[in-house]
Amino acid sequence: MRARKSSGLISPTGAIKVMTQAMMGAALGLVFGLALTMSNPAVAKLLNHGGSPALFVFIITLVTTFAIGATLTGVVFILTEDKEF
Repeated sequence: MRARKSSGLISPTGAIKVMTQAMMGAALGLVFGLALTMSNPAVAKLLNHGGSPALFVFIITLVTTFAIGATLTGVVFILTEDKEF
């Protein structure tokens, strides 16, 4: 009988993996925001007219959305990696 292996998320290595996924998602959100403003002049114009609050909300929304998505995807990958035979 094999000993039960603990979940990959509970260990310190699992926490580092999840934080790494979140940081990659945040960086991807920043890159996407930069690419969106560079490729679509209407977005850049809208952000210029909105002032700093509009820019802050735009950046925080993109970074948070991408970071949460990447973190959840990373959690799924870590959990399925543990269940491989």
